[in-house]
Amino acid sequence: MIAKIGSGKSTAGLIRYLFDTKKAKDHTDPHLVASWDGFAPDPGRADDFDATKLRLVADLDLRVKQARRLGRAPERHVWHCSVRAAPGDRHLTDAEWADIAHRIVAATGIAPQGDPDGCRWVAVRHADDHIHIAATKVRGDLRTARHWNDYLTADKELAAIEKEYGLKRVVRGDRTAAQRPTRAETEKARRAGKTKTSREHLRTTVRQLVSIATSPEEFLHLLDGVEGVLVDVQRFPSGDVRGYKVAVERDTNAAGEPVWFSGAKLAPDLSYPKIRERLTGVEATPVTEPGRRRGPSPWHQATAAAERILHHLDHGDEAAAQAHIAAFGEAIDVLPLLAPGHLRRQLQQAATAFERATRSRIRAQQDQAHALRGAVRALRTAPVTGDGSGLAMFLDLAVLVVIATARWHQARRHDQQVAAAHQALVHLQAAYQQAAAEPLAALAQRRPPARTVERHAQRILMIVPEHAQQVLDDPAWPALAAALTEAETAGHDPELLLQHAARQRTLDDAHSTAMTLTWRVQRLAARQSPSDRARAAQARTWVTPRPAHSGQTRPSPSPPGPADPTRHR
Repeated sequence: MIAKIGSGKSTAGLIRYLFDTKKAKDHTDPHLVASWDGFAPDPGRADDFDATKLRLVADLDLRVKQARRLGRAPERHVWHCSVRAAPGDRHLTDAEWADIAHRIVAATGIAPQGDPDGCRWVAVRHADDHIHIAATKVRGDLRTARHWNDYLTADKELAAIEKEYGLKRVVRGDRTAAQRPTRAETEKARRAGKTKTSREHLRTTVRQLVSIATSPEEFLHLLDGVEGVLVDVQRFPSGDVRGYKVAVERDTNAAGEPVWFSGAKLAPDLSYPKIRERLTGVEATPVTEPGRRRGPSPWHQATAAAERILHHLDHGDEAAAQAHIAAFGEAIDVLPLLAPGHLRRQLQQAATAFERATRSRIRAQQDQAHALRGAVRALRTAPVTGDGSGLAMFLDLAVLVVIATARWHQARRHDQQVAAAHQALVHLQAAYQQAAAEPLAALAQRRPPARTVERHAQRILMIVPEHAQQVLDDPAWPALAAALTEAETAGHDPELLLQHAARQRTLDDAHSTAMTLTWRVQRLAARQSPSDRARAAQARTWVTPRPAHSGQTRPSPSPPGPADPTRHR
């Protein structure tokens, strides 16, 4: 169920609309289902409709007129709340709607339960799936009703009603969602032949610029250079930036002036103070590390940084976890700017959907995510080249992060964020499948000899026994075998490498365990090959002694059996 609440100046005008059956064709059999005292005149059930309607308006306005004589009546004295059942819900009876109306006016402060001075109100039903509650805001003691936060209190009551009545549980927000385009904006975009409103276009543009900027100053500089976008920066008398607003060129109002949107009007986290908080102290991670002849791939760095999000979601405090989710959203925002053309549509849809999952009522501790933001900024100098394995590697991890994000929000009952994460997941998985096809095929073509594949299969059976059959049956198994072979050729111990890859994070959420292990092995193998001393240290660090089994320090691997790993050609 959803509630929509508004106010007005004319009781007669609202009652006229609620009982109208001529102009409003969907109004059928309008009648009262409840009222403040249970005895209000009902025009829908009276022989003289017009006279009864006038009596109803007069009764509702009685206290308003009394307060007006004392100069105490509010100008907008009408309170209007529509309550609509979700599509697919059963048709409620008049008695059930009456109970719901009583609960809503009590919860919102219009007519608190047991208060003899509560406001006068009526509930009108003129369709099967909803009612309208019309009230006047003057109480019996001629004070104005205290109905602050009435939308939130009504929404909370409706959530309880859904549960008690066995109705569909509607996804609810926490007032951190970006403002939706108005109907006028949508119609204006449609007439202009555009698929997005100016508000939506500007929101996407600003979010992408935030995802690549390394400072508030650079953000404003980048914004000023966007073609087709007007920018107005507001400053304090001291010269410091106070805020900004943007408009789409040639999008004007009736007076011919640009239609401006402040950052906060685009989204709560796009106000200038919020952007400044996120970008202060952020630097792009240097590509070349001291003492290295060749720096690691920025895609590897970004993947390693994003992988730590999973730890923060599982074990970090809420403020740090929220900051890392927001920073990861910036990584998703930047992907459409870097990816090949055939992936951009899915990645942009993923970014648009995930945007809602990046905000909640939990205040983010933004300085906790500077390392991730720095790694994300480094990607802007690393467009997807070659076979695209870097992007595929990052997307594989991104899928796991989005799943973990949905789980984190779900534990805190952030319904809208959970729905947004699930929606983003669909697009990310589709993009990943396309991005991974070419690099995996290239790896599979470098398939090692059957004897080498057999040795790798024995390692899989020994190191990840719970996933072994799934890995060996996976079409991506030849690519994993090739990655292990290339790592061994580069001087790595494939057994230690595979142990490290398997223990980095759980594999339970992976769509393809073989693919996930392939990217992890490749990323670990891209590091400089270890010396003998370093390899011995790795062995002590990575290998966890297994419990004794039949007198052995570890169980002997079983042969592959029917799942012959050499069958994939």
